[in-house]
Amino acid sequence: MAAPPTAESLALLERFTAALKARGVVTEAEIADQVARTDRASPEIGARMVARAWTDPAFHALMIRDGTEAAERMGVSMAGAPPLGVLEDTEAVHHLVVCTLCSCYPRMVLGYPPHWYKSAAYRARAVRDPRGVLAEWGTVLPAGVEVRVVDSTADYRWMVLPRRPAGTEDWDEARLAAIVTRDALVGVSLPRAG
Repeated sequence: MAAPPTAESLALLERFTAALKARGVVTEAEIADQVARTDRASPEIGARMVARAWTDPAFHALMIRDGTEAAERMGVSMAGAPPLGVLEDTEAVHHLVVCTLCSCYPRMVLGYPPHWYKSAAYRARAVRDPRGVLAEWGTVLPAGVEVRVVDSTADYRWMVLPRRPAGTEDWDEARLAAIVTRDALVGVSLPRAG
């Protein structure tokens, strides 16, 4: 769990925000709107996007081509956010998302990043030993599956479109979304049908 902000950091934020408003860079309404959008964001949004991609070929193609537009079509405003890329897992390739420098994360579709995602240990080990990290999450992939570690950055954010589990062919979007976790959306785990 993150430490609460200090009085000094809150005062600095207040001065910074006041300077931006005084220069006309941002308005109070824009700040309030951004805070509200960020507070509404959660992994359920990404899960619904995945479920739609699994059931709607046109949305699937859009999501792979332009994750930002796919999120917008799901009613998520991506205004001010970096572009969203979507990495599709296949039988041959599994993606693992990490931000090696800090904690860049597609908050508008996944909510706030978990504490482990921001940790130096995860960031370093995901690059050095991705299969070891996955195994700690109970994700053991066949030896022939390539693990691609993808760096989320301040300029471009990533999420994973995991493979649809077998046995879910007759499931509706709501039921499919329920098995897609935040952890699957960054690639440390897999959706499970049962």
